[in-house]
Parts: sequence; structure tokens; C-alpha cells
Amino acid sequence: MSVRVLWLTKGLGRGGAERLTVGAARRLDRSRYDLTVAYLLPWKDALVPELSAAGVEAHCLAGGTMLDPRWVLRLRRLVDDAGFDLVHTHAPHPAVGARLALGGVPIIHTEHNTWDRYRPATRWANRATYRKNAAVIAVSQAVADSIQRRRSRARDRVPIHVIRHGPDLGDGQPAATRSSARRRLGLDPHVPVVGTVGNLTPKKDHRTLISAHAGLVRERPDARLVVVGTGPEEQHLRRVIHSLGLDDAVVLTGSRDDVAQILPAFDVFALSSRHEGLPIALLEAMASGLPVVATHVGGIPEVVDDGVDGILVPAEDPGALGAAIRKLLDDRDLRSDLAVRGRATARRFDLTHAVRQTEAIYEHVLALP
Repeated sequence: MSVRVLWLTKGLGRGGAERLTVGAARRLDRSRYDLTVAYLLPWKDALVPELSAAGVEAHCLAGGTMLDPRWVLRLRRLVDDAGFDLVHTHAPHPAVGARLALGGVPIIHTEHNTWDRYRPATRWANRATYRKNAAVIAVSQAVADSIQRRRSRARDRVPIHVIRHGPDLGDGQPAATRSSARRRLGLDPHVPVVGTVGNLTPKKDHRTLISAHAGLVRERPDARLVVVGTGPEEQHLRRVIHSLGLDDAVVLTGSRDDVAQILPAFDVFALSSRHEGLPIALLEAMASGLPVVATHVGGIPEVVDDGVDGILVPAEDPGALGAAIRKLLDDRDLRSDLAVRGRATARRFDLTHAVRQTEAIYEHVLALP
């Protein structure tokens, strides 16, 4: 008989962790696990149709906001009615609610971010309820280390397993060409293009990338920056772009469901984050054959060896970021070398292998044969 598993997350928008949920759902051994997904934010539901296509039912628990406590009651009712054997949480807020509301059902929690980026109240609630986890999965060693630094009592020391999740490489889409990708974005086929993918949130620090691009444009007026994503920082970033005179040099595409098909439009992929657990967008770019420049934060140095399969720079340093991007744009051979080695690195982080490791944790927690 199948093990009934509930994955609980904050939302199902187009962020990296959310896309990872869909990819992992496709890879889960469905002969052994009967999977359901629940989420809290009704306006973050872009990936619900993809889960449905994969044969996974998704339940929205919140009627309005996460602050509405009724979602906890709906979660408890869902778990009681469906008889789930295990709950796997993927964000601190729903995880805390699950730990407080559910008794008798093992909870496994995946930590996607380092603890220092959470607000103090989130950090406190997460730490106060952590001992109720049966096991914890950290997406990088940096994330695992941040948890260990915050836990002091022996009773809080639940097992932590580091599982680095890679991109979903088996989506079946035909490979896009550089020319077709640029046509999708309306870009000139001959101009240098720097691109990034990620939600427009403070932790991604797009302002530093835009400032770096301003310096690049002074030397190469035809250079373009493509920013894929949406989020609360969008209007602020538009004002920054305008103030720097970059209206014609920066393209904000909004959220896209064809990221794999537009990545080949970029000559360089850049990530300017202040904080990261392990960014899936970076690994997707590397897997697609793009040379990458990224900040030396979180789990990024665990997958990018500076100067070998990418370039790492300090966070919040537009000068260093801009210099690294110019170095790649000016050196075709270096771009090619980093792209080849980066592709090989990214493909070592196979999503199927990560899902098998997760299943092994399920089996251990549930004492399955």
C-alpha cells in the first residue's frame, strides 16, 4: 500500500523552490508514495496546473492571507480526513503551523534559506518548534551550518541531512537556439546580453546588478540587461532604472513560463543575491551552457568554484560584479571554457538523485522496509 505524503509550502508561484516542488513531484516514486500538495497563498498558484498535469492534487489552505489562522484548522482537517502518513514542509511559516497543529504525524522540514535572513519573529518561532521535526533537510551545507549555529539545546538537535537539489533537466522541451531565444525577447541578435532570473525581492539585490550594468553601458552602449521575474521590488527597480538613464538598456520581462527557452539569449548569466540557500536558477543557467557570475553567499560557493566553472564576487559590490561581467563579455574563450565546465558541474546535481535521497529519509523516519 502507498505511503500518503503531504507537501506543505507557502505558495506555488514561479520561484525556484516552487519550481523545484513540481520537478520533485514528477520524480517521486509514485508506486510507493501517494503525494498531495497544500499551499497557503491563493494568489501564488501559477504552478498548480503543472502539478495537476503530473497527477498531484493541490489544496489552497488560506482564504486570504497567511495571517488568517484558519489555515491551520484546514490543515489539521485535511491531514485527519486524508490520513497522511507523513508531512513534509518547505517554508518556516507553514512549518511552524504544522508543528503546532499536528500530533502523531511525522514532520520532515526542508530549509531552503540560511536562518540569518529570516525576520527575528520567524527565527524565534522556527527555533522554538524545531524539535518537533522528525528530520530536517538543508539544501546546502551553508544552510545546515546556519541552523547549527542557532540551536543550543540538545533536545533541538534533530538530524540534519544536506541534499543539494539541482535543476529539472527532463522537462522534454526542445532545446532553444540563441536566435530563437532572442526573437522571443525582441532582442537584437548582435548586442551583448546579460541576464538574470529570480523574484524581485530585496535578497536578490537587483539594484546592485542594475548599477553594475550602468557601468557596462558607459563602455558598451549597446549592452542589454534582461531581468526575468516579478515581485515587490519591481516599481522601485523601475525608478532606479529610469534614474540611471537605462530605460532602453534594461528589459524587465515579468514572470515567464518559458525560462528554459529564453536562457540561450544571454551571453552571461549574473546573480547578485545578498542571501541564498542554493539558487536553482543559477544551476539551470549553468546546465543550459551559460557562463555565470554570482555572489559569494550561502550555498553558491558549494557549487561554483571561482575561476573554474564560474566567477564569484562579493555581495553588494557593483564594481566587482561589473568587472567580472565585462571580463566575460570581452573574452569569448573564457566564456566558452566556463560554460562547458559549468554545464558539467550542474549536471552532477541531478534532481532525481535528490528525490531518491529524500525518499530514503522518508523510509528511515517511517521505518519502512
